[in-house]
Amino acid sequence: MANTQQKSFFERAFKLKENGTNVRTEVLAGITTFMTMAYIIFVNPSILSDAGMPFNGVFIATIAGAILGTVMMALLTNYPFALASGMGLNAFFAYSVVIGMGVSWQTALGIVFIEGIIFIVLSVTPVRKMIVNSIPMSLKTGISSGIGLFIAFIGLQNAGIVVADPATLVRMGDLFAGPALIALLGLIITGILHALRVKGALLLGIIIATILGLFNGVTPTPEGVVALPRMADWSQVLFQLDIRSAFNIGMIGVLISFLFVDLFDTAGTLVGVSQQAGYLKEDGSLPKADRALLADAIATTGGAVFGTSTVTTYVESASGVSEGGRTGLTGIVVAILFFLSLFFQPIIAIVPGAATAPALIIVGVMMLSNIRSIKWEDFTEVFPAFVAMIVMPLTYSISNGIALGFITYPLIKLFTGKGKEVHWLVYVLCALFIVYFIWL
Repeated sequence: MANTQQKSFFERAFKLKENGTNVRTEVLAGITTFMTMAYIIFVNPSILSDAGMPFNGVFIATIAGAILGTVMMALLTNYPFALASGMGLNAFFAYSVVIGMGVSWQTALGIVFIEGIIFIVLSVTPVRKMIVNSIPMSLKTGISSGIGLFIAFIGLQNAGIVVADPATLVRMGDLFAGPALIALLGLIITGILHALRVKGALLLGIIIATILGLFNGVTPTPEGVVALPRMADWSQVLFQLDIRSAFNIGMIGVLISFLFVDLFDTAGTLVGVSQQAGYLKEDGSLPKADRALLADAIATTGGAVFGTSTVTTYVESASGVSEGGRTGLTGIVVAILFFLSLFFQPIIAIVPGAATAPALIIVGVMMLSNIRSIKWEDFTEVFPAFVAMIVMPLTYSISNGIALGFITYPLIKLFTGKGKEVHWLVYVLCALFIVYFIWL
């Protein structure tokens, strides 16, 4: 009886049958998403600590921001998208704004807070939704495929299969070194499991690779089982934002940069993962886009209060979608796991990047498959999509790819006599991106 009532509750809350899923699938998807993005709770404090922020305080703030954002997304949209402090945005916060420009981290948090408030206002008006839905379908496909290439590239880097090289930018790493070997074995195993349609293939691959890593030292052993968070640590960053200094006229440029990068990073991720999940309509619009963007904006604002950089929708959500996650229950599972990670930090920390890399690579492959929906017979559709797609991994930025896609799409249409096919807002965004690049 209790089990029936439990199922009834989940069905009422998340409409599981309507979305072609069940509790088991959603839980599995949530675990997979969490495993592929859990690195952020260690990487984000490491980056922000370079800007002078207390590591332990940011560790707790990162988790708090992820929980807030992911729960808001689940409740407002019933989408299986997880949120956390954005990679790239945290580097911009730490290295460009705080270290490069000499802005205090408290003021930088104040700027992020103001940015979030602006996005909340834009999200309850049609503006932000119009921007997302005005993206042409070919660009949406290019963005989705580009994100696939991007996260596959990140996976190859995390694995040590691709490494930096001053002469050629990148080169092949030592495939028989510890991390690369574990990642390759994990990739082969995960690929076979996925090809055989084994449920939970990505998660199983992560677990197996983590276990294999114990034999060659890639997977560390935890020093303890439980690490309790301390409120004293969090209080060092909680409510420490300086909003008054953020309103300084000299901070306008920084605020605009945050707004642009966050808006189009979020738009690109939402579009890419939504296409993977099958949420986009035939005209390319995303149902409940306004609610998704509102959840993202609330997360950014709350994250600044908690003491972390911009919180945004995570591309790793695609891993949970690939496991069948289709509702907000996936996000609730992710949020619960983020909370539990506060108390089991050493256990979460032992999962190496080499173990999660195969999941990212395989998800990248699956997202790249969206490329087949591009109208290949129309070069004015193919070229902008390719530009957006290739720029993302090569510049390590989703927003750069979107920007150049928006610039090339209306221009090639206009000068080939197809200008009327382009939404007026795309022309406006094209001009804004050109000005942005000149100003930047």
